[in-house]
Amino acid sequence: MKPDRTAFRIAVLAGLVVLAALAAPARAAEEDLFAFIPSGGKTLLIQVIHGNPPAAEIRAILTGTRTRDEWQAYLERRQSALPGLKALTDKQRLTLADYLSFNMPLAADKVPADPGKADWAKLLPPDGRDLAMDQCQFCHIITVVVTQTRPQAAWMATMHTASHAKIAMTEKEREALASYLVLNAGIPIEQVPESLRAAGASY
Repeated sequence: MKPDRTAFRIAVLAGLVVLAALAAPARAAEEDLFAFIPSGGKTLLIQVIHGNPPAAEIRAILTGTRTRDEWQAYLERRQSALPGLKALTDKQRLTLADYLSFNMPLAADKVPADPGKADWAKLLPPDGRDLAMDQCQFCHIITVVVTQTRPQAAWMATMHTASHAKIAMTEKEREALASYLVLNAGIPIEQVPESLRAAGASY
């Protein structure tokens, strides 16, 4: 008697669905645990894009070349055309402007013909929060990083010490991470979940 391949495939698919359902709460709990860390520019840009602005406005951002100050002024001027900007605080708009100054323009082959169908999470470069979460926790708890208030030069000096220089980041990513931390770190320990308050390292 031949095995019922259709039934087998259905059983496998059902198993995968169950596993995904079990993993989802764990992912959500992890995201909630780190919710105290401010959103980075990539996340903020995706929020703005999800506000359904005209495609031409999205393309103008993806192909623009500006300094952080110029991006900040641009975002202030374009609030009526980019409704998602109105939901951002001044600090979030500055974080977004900072991200854009490091990552725009996108390469021509990455600018989607139809912004409505783009997978922005994969298309856009990581932001400072992404880099902190992905790179800083290999050696110590993230709290060590995000509770410090330091100038850009101090963050860059740390990133060029022997123990940090071997981390797989480009110089541009190091600068973007440092810039994000200048704007968004210095989080009071009272805002950090208790499970993340343990000492992890010192500089």
